[in-house]
Amino acid sequence: MSEVLYEYCGGLYVNLTNRCPCSCDFCIKNFTDGLGSSDSLLLTEEPSVSDVMEEMEQWDMDEFDEVVFCGYGEPTQRLPELLQIAEQVKDKYGKRTRINTIGLADLIWQEETAPKLEGLIDSVNVSMNEADEEKYEALCHPVFEGSYDAMLKYVEDIKKYVPDVSVSVVGCISRDSIEKCRQKAEDLGVRFRVR
Repeated sequence: MSEVLYEYCGGLYVNLTNRCPCSCDFCIKNFTDGLGSSDSLLLTEEPSVSDVMEEMEQWDMDEFDEVVFCGYGEPTQRLPELLQIAEQVKDKYGKRTRINTIGLADLIWQEETAPKLEGLIDSVNVSMNEADEEKYEALCHPVFEGSYDAMLKYVEDIKKYVPDVSVSVVGCISRDSIEKCRQKAEDLGVRFRVR
């Protein structure tokens, strides 16, 4: 089975990288090699844009509601490639596109990245994961200082360029933290879910 594309919950998921600036305690790659239709999402090498598009031709794209950039790494680590693929997906298949992200693209690239998503990405889900910086750092172990505030700023920024924005948390955090995160999402004016 493919390590690059996999079917999950009605979407076709694109696994662009296994790199991530966080090492979250709950990360699924700590517990299993594969997800959905893939036996393993552990990449032997990162796929090129043409690799992804050629592999996509082997799938019946009519079966999928959307193409989702989410794998065993942070998809915005490869933002230029992600955007090229999103553009081709829209041109060739007319599919909705979504990014599941930790929301640290601006720290990864050292520039404002949200405007690059306009017209190419329909939906972004940002993993908030905790209610404050201290708890977030203890759970997610980001390599960048100021990651929690950068993630919140990213949510604010992408609302200007992407029509559907949500934040999510993992269900393993405390009920109090979940409710505080729900309130933060409401204050930010975005949807909230527990995953």
